[in-house]
Amino acid sequence: MVTTSSVSLKGKVAFVTGASGGIGAAVAQALAAQGAKLGLASRTGNDLGLADVVALRCDVRDPAQVKAAVAATVERFGRLDIVIANAGLGSYRPVIDTSTEEIDEMVDVNVKGLIYTAQATIPYLCERGGDFVTLASEAGRRGLPGEAVYVASKFAQVGFTRSLDHELRGFGIRCSNICPGGVATNFGMGRGLRTPDMPQLSEMMRSEDVAEVVLFNLTRPPTFRILETAFRSMHEQSWG
Repeated sequence: MVTTSSVSLKGKVAFVTGASGGIGAAVAQALAAQGAKLGLASRTGNDLGLADVVALRCDVRDPAQVKAAVAATVERFGRLDIVIANAGLGSYRPVIDTSTEEIDEMVDVNVKGLIYTAQATIPYLCERGGDFVTLASEAGRRGLPGEAVYVASKFAQVGFTRSLDHELRGFGIRCSNICPGGVATNFGMGRGLRTPDMPQLSEMMRSEDVAEVVLFNLTRPPTFRILETAFRSMHEQSWG
């Protein structure tokens, strides 16, 4: 007999980066609806109008700011159970047209920001176990034209989180990559080749769709872990 069960998130404490809009905001709202307490880190410090929240100004490119934001979350709520490493930046251009500044910014936010988030949160997660979730991308699983540098940064995220799984499973920490296809957010537009009139944009998923997948992973029984979840819109065919 096959049965389904889910773990309650009520009272759990989650730290979310890039939480002021798009996928980060949708995930934060979904967690709040499940009764979780939240440390919301973003450059604006937006609390999204949610209860049981500490809103924190944080640029993930600065490890000191990340550590301070995580410490403030733990100080407020006394523990840390869930990390949603969502902060990211997209710039979509052929590699020869990608500026040094854009390369540095994507590597600093998408790669270094993820590493700094892990370094700041893992000591707290190790105290009682928990979940470390990286909002990666389908771009981190396959090459795509016109966005080689972005793809490289997302491959790095996927590889880093897979390595974390090996390092942290013994502490009861589940590490997973969430790899959506196109999502209709300002991030999805990014900078470069994509324009608002492109028909492909209407084929993209919503941030709330991604949040549903994150919740599914987080609420699975603790006896197993989901290492990677890849999904795309039913209409997303023209992206390769």
